Amino acid sequence: MEALDALLNRVSVARLTEPAPNAAQREALFQAALRAPDHGQLRPWRFLTIEGAARERLGELYAEAVQLKGDASQAALDKARAMPLRAPLIIVVIACLKEHPKVPLVEQRLAAGCAAHGILLAAHAQGIGALWRTGDMAFDAHVAQGLGVQDNEELLGYLYVGTPANEPRTAPVLATEDFVASWG
Repeated sequence: MEALDALLNRVSVARLTEPAPNAAQREALFQAALRAPDHGQLRPWRFLTIEGAARERLGELYAEAVQLKGDASQAALDKARAMPLRAPLIIVVIACLKEHPKVPLVEQRLAAGCAAHGILLAAHAQGIGALWRTGDMAFDAHVAQGLGVQDNEELLGYLYVGTPANEPRTAPVLATEDFVASWG
């Protein structure tokens, strides 16, 4: 796929199934992430991959977080346990923040976000479905602790990755003039 085609036509794919990307495809995903803009070459990101039975363990971690918030209804617990099962591979995106005299923390967060976007673009270019999810479990301290997120790190979200269950939708064509203006 041409680079411009990938940039202009990438869409989120919510309905994902087996198989997950193979080793060569994953290597391309992570190599794309490593090309993110990175002032100071801090590489302020890291990724966790979760698949197979580990997705069920993540669901249990989510259920614990729901219980700690005071909602122990069976429906809420079942929903939490099922969330990680929506894709064969989950990539946890973590920003690794470092005090630096020239690279503010916000720039490091943005760089980690760009690395995640690189993964999404590389997935699309390879015909792999992917979706970036956040929600309560991306901002829950119990979940972050269970995933080993350190004090100087932030969980930015989850990339759900797999084979599209359906033909991906067509990307909408938006009017650039709605978002671009000349200054001065």
